[in-house]
Amino acid sequence: MYKYKEQRPYIFTDIGQRDFLKVRDNVQRLLDEAGSFKLLHALKNIYGDSWLQIAYVDRLVELGEIREITGKDVPGQCRVFVRA
Repeated sequence: MYKYKEQRPYIFTDIGQRDFLKVRDNVQRLLDEAGSFKLLHALKNIYGDSWLQIAYVDRLVELGEIREITGKDVPGQCRVFVRA
């Protein structure tokens, strides 16, 4: 089961930071184009551990750059976000 607190330290590795910045760039582009995005689209061209990929988006929430607008019973890949 996904637990952000367990994935968070890996975001700060060299590879984690590189992928995090790719996700952040994807997110900014999607928000500029559409004003919102599904988690799945933010992770385009990001490979590796799927829990870590989700953590990159959750880190953007933690930083206050984006906020989730979906409810709790939505599958992870269908979560929707907007600018905070």
